[in-house]
Amino acid sequence: MTADEATAKNKHQKMRGQTPLALTYYGLLGLHPSASNIEIRQAYRELSKRYHPDTTDLPTAIATAKFQQVNEAYATLNNPESRLAYDRKLAYSRLNIIQSPPNLNNSSNVSQNFDSAYLDPTERPLSPGEIFILLILGTTLLGCLGIAIAMSLSN
Repeated sequence: MTADEATAKNKHQKMRGQTPLALTYYGLLGLHPSASNIEIRQAYRELSKRYHPDTTDLPTAIATAKFQQVNEAYATLNNPESRLAYDRKLAYSRLNIIQSPPNLNNSSNVSQNFDSAYLDPTERPLSPGEIFILLILGTTLLGCLGIAIAMSLSN
């Protein structure tokens, strides 16, 4: 792509009201706007290690500025409310990711909860309480099986 083509493309994007992706927080983290919270966290950790002033070979002034930019991007994109506001500012909508396809039959009694920071429930790690409940359920199941086997052997 020549310099003239790049300039024309940049002007066209500005006319449509969009910021070039490379100049956004997503571009800074090397991600697409549809990135999950886990991908954002992984990119942040990698870049913060790379640009932390105590661990990089870059000059301190450059490393500090880059590290602050990465922290600002992560702080915005990690918070669901600020990320939504930022996406609106960029004119990017994640609703097509969150909403079900229009051809599916949505019943009126199904409520959709968009309060979660995770777009997909499978991305959410188990909480300590959920792990404890699974442990209790597993122990109960094994206990019941043990009792059933002992009763069948005693007859």
